[in-house]
Amino acid sequence: MFFLYQIIVTVILLFSPIILIFRLIKKKEDKIRFKEKLSIATKKKSKGNLIWFHGASVGELLSIVPLIKYYGNKKNISQILITSSTVSSSKVLEKFKLKKTIHQFYPVDHLYFTNKFLKFWKPKLAVFIESEIWPCMYRNLENKNIPLILLNARLTKKTFKRWMKMENFAHTTFNKIKISFPQNKETKLFLQKINTTNIKDVGNLKFIENKLSKKSKLDKNLINELKKRNIWVATSTHFGEEKFCAEAHIELKKKIKNLTTIIIPRHIHRVDQIVTEIEKLNLNVDVHSSRKKKLNSTDIYIVDTFGDTQQFHQVSSSVFLGGSLIKRGGQNPLEAARYGARILHGPNTDNFKDIYKKLGSLKISIKVTTPKKLASLIVFKKNKFIGDKIKNIGTKILKKTIKELDNIINNELKKT
Repeated sequence: MFFLYQIIVTVILLFSPIILIFRLIKKKEDKIRFKEKLSIATKKKSKGNLIWFHGASVGELLSIVPLIKYYGNKKNISQILITSSTVSSSKVLEKFKLKKTIHQFYPVDHLYFTNKFLKFWKPKLAVFIESEIWPCMYRNLENKNIPLILLNARLTKKTFKRWMKMENFAHTTFNKIKISFPQNKETKLFLQKINTTNIKDVGNLKFIENKLSKKSKLDKNLINELKKRNIWVATSTHFGEEKFCAEAHIELKKKIKNLTTIIIPRHIHRVDQIVTEIEKLNLNVDVHSSRKKKLNSTDIYIVDTFGDTQQFHQVSSSVFLGGSLIKRGGQNPLEAARYGARILHGPNTDNFKDIYKKLGSLKISIKVTTPKKLASLIVFKKNKFIGDKIKNIGTKILKKTIKELDNIINNELKKT
């Protein structure tokens, strides 16, 4: 099965120039740094101990920022390498002041490229986040005796069933993991069924708070304008959800004055399409990048920049989480909840089932299916008590995670 997997990856590589051109046009690749995916490094490796963290995209990387900050202060670690697969994740990381840390794009999962990557960077250990299971990289890590940790591991029922169709392949791949830390009970059960050898519970890293750097604060003029308005936020929205929220705005505007709805789309390359769609509803639309000084006539304010979501969550008392009206499984609601916001979402939240269950029990999150229902549930006052409760859960999980990782990392660094 591994041999077949290699053949499939090789065939894809033969068509990669065409795929790359298409992705560059769609702005899904960095026109300069895309070569990193072929294990051509664009930054230098420092002398000394390097530890490596890998997460697919924005959500995974944000969950480990507090860990990166912690290990950035460790004298026995010279450099921290972070890899991811998306342009948006690389841009979001720039918002944080991370010591000793560099970012590269994750290489193609082929034996040649993964081997080349490891020979250059020579990590003392690798920490993969959530669902990042890559057979070729896992094999090369084992061959080079580099310990592999699967942190905040996440396996959905669909993914588990897919792996079990190739049971032997699944066993040989997952058995290369030194230790797994599942983020929920379902994942723990699936890992056990795949015969993953070493599993420990520390909790879900997504509960941990990420503090912004000073450079990441909103412009003072914008903050003053937002204070004059009644605002609410719709974040990580997908196609169709922006119109849904705009219709909720129209409904809410019947009884609330000075209302501005802030929409943060999941993919900002769709902004022009979103603006056109909403303007058809006779609403005034402005975009964040225009830096408009006055918002007194703004109905819908669209955030068309990377890495600014957290700042808007800080100032909003109600947040609608996108990816939940369509079959995408929802987005992580914890950041907004941590700031005391009421969480509103559609019926599809399978990606964060345990988290929404917890928030529902605390009466923080509510499901909506119509614009009218959404409008009726929007509030303009934060619940600080709930926010503090979420933060406390996160603090405990962070301490437990650091304790476990310290034991592994310190033992590995002593060997050198």
